Amino acid sequence: MEGRVFIIGLGLIGGSLALCIKQEHKNAEVAGYDINRDQARLAKMIGVVDEIVGHIEEGARTADLIIIATPVAEAEKIIDLLAQLPLKPGVIVSDTGSTKAGIVKKSAVLKERGVQFIGGHPMAGSHKSGVTAAKNILFENAFYLLTPDSSGHGEAADALKKWLSGTKAKFLTISPEEHDGLAGVISHFPHLIAAALVHQAERAETGQKLVTRLAAGGFRDITRIASSSPAMWRDILLHNKEVLLNLLKQWHVEMEKIESMLMSANGAEIYDYFSSAKDYRDALPVKEKGAIPAFYDLFVDVPDYPGVISEITGYLATSRISITNIRILETREGLYGVLVISFQTEEDRARAEECIRQNTDYEISIGL
Repeated sequence: MEGRVFIIGLGLIGGSLALCIKQEHKNAEVAGYDINRDQARLAKMIGVVDEIVGHIEEGARTADLIIIATPVAEAEKIIDLLAQLPLKPGVIVSDTGSTKAGIVKKSAVLKERGVQFIGGHPMAGSHKSGVTAAKNILFENAFYLLTPDSSGHGEAADALKKWLSGTKAKFLTISPEEHDGLAGVISHFPHLIAAALVHQAERAETGQKLVTRLAAGGFRDITRIASSSPAMWRDILLHNKEVLLNLLKQWHVEMEKIESMLMSANGAEIYDYFSSAKDYRDALPVKEKGAIPAFYDLFVDVPDYPGVISEITGYLATSRISITNIRILETREGLYGVLVISFQTEEDRARAEECIRQNTDYEISIGL
């Protein structure tokens, strides 16, 4: 496709979308804006966008597609601004926010001006942030949810999918309300619980100083999502408040059920509780990308001697396998420690596992 694309917000998501569009549509021009001028200049310098503009008005007036890749609260303000501008006839506006009902409702101000808005949510992410973390493979095989208003915007939705075809994502069209319910269950609520678990551990630490050391292993891994942006999650919770309040009520009922099982010391019931949870969890798709970015980790038992980490990373570097994070768990006693290596994709992890097995005799697993 030919035309001009304007991306507002040049972080991980906005930058990755720019790369996908540039790769798939060679004749398109991609302009970008970010409130952080240094981030914008960096995006131009490393080729994420073709051009940067100093003001939203400047980039929006001539665009055929406008993508708002900012936090939801900021996106609503940008929609109000766009509604005041003389935009190009036929322009399509979309966003990438994690909640949809509020933003689609806000988009009515664009509809009044004849501008078509289609809510969007690419369900992909990374352990890293900022435009330097942008990748044209970020959305590959991920779900990309589109949430038009009740009128559907059939032709515009098809055009948007063509613009975004370079993402190689799986597009699903659902209502904004259905989106927020689904996202609440599988993304927003788990983040809330993860943050609560961290606060509980912090309170426990006041009476037991070993909490921090022992939490460096599995606890740290299962609460990883609590390290997400506080500003982003403040906005998400406030914009999906009703869904989350309902989920909290259901959670209270679930915790009361567990409390009752413990009070009655009903071993059979407790076993069934964990067994049914295991069955459901084990049946979840392994290779599908979901709402929460997957963590592709390898756990390597390594001897405690100088240079062992550089030895392993050297093997990976020789095989041109990129890693996203590396650390050592300190929760095991004895001569061996656990080296945790994180990768961007499942394929990278599989290649790394084979590489380490070929060059060492260390024990390797993909879970503790």
